[in-house]
Amino acid sequence: MAEVATSATPDQLLVVIDPVARRTDGESVRIAKDVLGAGARMKLCLPEGPEEFARALRRRGARRPVVVGDDRTLLRAVTVLHRQRELAACALSVVPVGPELDLVRSLGVPAGAVAAARAALDGTERRMDLLVDDSDGVVLGTVGIPPLDDAGPEASPAVPARPWRRTCRSLVRTLTAARPARPVPLAGPGPSRLRVEVDGQTLVDLDQPVAGVSLTPGDAGLAEVVVRPVSVGAEASPLTAAGRTVTVSGAHFRYRADAVVSGPVGTRTWVVREGAWGLRLPD
Repeated sequence: MAEVATSATPDQLLVVIDPVARRTDGESVRIAKDVLGAGARMKLCLPEGPEEFARALRRRGARRPVVVGDDRTLLRAVTVLHRQRELAACALSVVPVGPELDLVRSLGVPAGAVAAARAALDGTERRMDLLVDDSDGVVLGTVGIPPLDDAGPEASPAVPARPWRRTCRSLVRTLTAARPARPVPLAGPGPSRLRVEVDGQTLVDLDQPVAGVSLTPGDAGLAEVVVRPVSVGAEASPLTAAGRTVTVSGAHFRYRADAVVSGPVGTRTWVVREGAWGLRLPD
């Protein structure tokens, strides 16, 4: 991991540039470095992988972190700080560079490298709610459980398997080779049968097929939940609710949380953490 220090003003930044951003758009990365370096004291980190990325954030000291990358880069940074229990005292900035930018843009980050870098220097921190699941995963934008023909057993996750995941899978196959295989029952293509509970109240149960479920951090520490029932004849109206805790259970299902597809799981619970993380945005 390369590190370079420059200085201009008393403000101190840790600028972490994702390797995908460097490969995707080197010119935007260069512009971001120039703008940030001209406006603040800057330590520049060029990690080659997730471990170096996480280590740079953990060792930032008093420096304010700025990540240069896409949706996955921002999600990785929030995840690291969440698991270090340092989100409350740390405001992130992001300069969007890379192939997946829908989440970053939806949060109000400027699209251009110059505008985003200036927001990192001079913007105002905005505190936002966070969804945290029962495996300590975090969600900044939306959880979607789509129709099973889109995310059923034949669907490919959006995130390529990491080498350590392949190693774990190989180990599991080795340990379980001596016992008869017990296939996990995945819901097949077609409508899902899921139970959706919001703050302990059932919004939809297993007897009602659904076409999709979505959860989004809303306002005042509540998640907005939308369930789209399967329509028979006339189009069925969505079922909506808001609450602090949402549990989805039923046949094993996959779900998309921000840019990551996870599962299959038989149940998953998300809890809203109000104002849990901060992002610098233009005034």
